[in-house]
Amino acid sequence: MTLRDRLQSALKDAMRAREAERLSTLRLINAAIKDREIAMRGDGAEAVVSEADITAILSKMVKQRQESARVYEEGGRLELAEKELNEIKVIEEFLPRQMDAEEVDAAIAAAIAEAAATSIRDMGKVMGVLKGKFTGQMDFAIVGPRVKEMLS
Repeated sequence: MTLRDRLQSALKDAMRAREAERLSTLRLINAAIKDREIAMRGDGAEAVVSEADITAILSKMVKQRQESARVYEEGGRLELAEKELNEIKVIEEFLPRQMDAEEVDAAIAAAIAEAAATSIRDMGKVMGVLKGKFTGQMDFAIVGPRVKEMLS
């Protein structure tokens, strides 16, 4: 079952179960995917959003909500922060399992070997290999400094 099919099935289930918050989040996901399709049509590209595109959209949505929740908590708006955190839980159901620190280190080491990287100048090659294989499974904001450290 494709990711898009899983999203549609979850949307229908949420409607049947009358889960308003879950339904709202799933509709936001579908809207983001539709926006991406429309943007692709405007670029003259084929308007088919791939699984990797959907994963990237979901990852971006999680990061946005994490930032919003942090801002709400700092501002004392705990009910809004909780809403954002609940949305994150729904979105993460459709993302691949996140790799732990040991798995990330092993993946970086393998990518360095695959790219034949020897210095910090090869960091782009290593990041390209990692993004090609592990999009959605690791946080590249954290991985970048780790790659730099391993290449130094």
